[in-house]
Amino acid sequence: MTDSAVGIGDLAVYIPEPCMKLDTLVEYRVNGDAKMERRLRRAVESTGQRSMRYPQIWQDNATLAAQAGHSLLEQNRELDLSKLRYLAVGTETSVDLSKPVAAYVEGMLQNAGHAVPDSISTFQVQHACAGGTISIMSVGALLRASARQGETGIVICSDIARYETATTAEITQGAGAVAMLIETNPRLVELDISTQGYCSRDVDDFFRPLDSVTAKVKGGYSVQCYHESLDVAFRDHCERTGEEPREALENTDMFVLHIPFHKMAWIAVHRLLSEHLQLPPEKIDAFLRERGFHAGTEPAAHIGNIYSGAAYLSLAFYLKDRFETLGDEIVGKRILLASYGSGNTMSVMRGRVAAGAPEVIKNWDLNSLWNRSCEESFDTYERWIEAPMKRESYNSIVSQESENIPSGSFYLSGIREDGYREYAFK
Repeated sequence: MTDSAVGIGDLAVYIPEPCMKLDTLVEYRVNGDAKMERRLRRAVESTGQRSMRYPQIWQDNATLAAQAGHSLLEQNRELDLSKLRYLAVGTETSVDLSKPVAAYVEGMLQNAGHAVPDSISTFQVQHACAGGTISIMSVGALLRASARQGETGIVICSDIARYETATTAEITQGAGAVAMLIETNPRLVELDISTQGYCSRDVDDFFRPLDSVTAKVKGGYSVQCYHESLDVAFRDHCERTGEEPREALENTDMFVLHIPFHKMAWIAVHRLLSEHLQLPPEKIDAFLRERGFHAGTEPAAHIGNIYSGAAYLSLAFYLKDRFETLGDEIVGKRILLASYGSGNTMSVMRGRVAAGAPEVIKNWDLNSLWNRSCEESFDTYERWIEAPMKRESYNSIVSQESENIPSGSFYLSGIREDGYREYAFK
């Protein structure tokens, strides 16, 4: 076993283009039932959400994951793929009850011309929104245990959040994927996986039955579970590091949390700081502003909940903002990462911005995510809501629309009679 640091070498974000502004959604739902107006507007205000992204009709979760993985490999053309050892996908949006999304992604990346070897392990991790973090821990530990230097892994956090329509939960839908290169002596973020704090409990705050494409959520109870598990996992983390909670928080430069809706991370970190630092709200606000906390949470307001990728979407924008603000002084900044998965589990771990981070971050173009946003008609949104379609209907639609699929896109090209999903790269 090596003693090398392990962590994230680079990352890439993919968000589908279709966008639904919540003002438009609320207006449409209220026209159908005027009694919903008060509840929906209150939900928009309390969550801080402004819009959501959702997939094209020819996309599913496997194509979102492949798109992020493709972008990551394009950013790292010098990467020796013969040393790629693991390809893991953290998700709660499976496309098959047996075959992992990671296996489909492997095939799609190979078909797109990437020399991904067959001598790798592909697997999928599911624990609501925490599957990506568990994948990172797993791949990181496996790389540290390897006797061979230079081996790498790819972890992709990919999900599509769907809820019942004409409910307050509908406004927190979203879709997207974040792909991360996991390596020893990482260029971007070093992770201390040995001192992770945990909390897991068997609760029903959020779940999706096997026969349902939409999740069931108890909003208030789920927020309560988030708070309680964060407190337990943070204390466990401090016990393992030997730090007092106050010391651990005061020495943190960046707070990265799971964001199921825009205001959730702000509420959670406020509660944590209030309890352990004994600061009034206005001083907590100043504490977080000094650390640029808003930069990591704001994207969620426009994209929605991307489940397993939510914390890492926040991490990407947070790092970009801190680099633009601090320049090379970003190196060495301490990160506290809290990842929550309903049902439930919470992990809290420490990270540190690595020496190579400035060179990595300066190559990111996160603003292109906003440039690719496209507000579609409500009919287009409802067609996605009605999915999944029957095999014959889907095959007919994708055949008609295949010419309009942009170059460089992965898509579900068809569903066979036996139900197997076939993918292509244009």
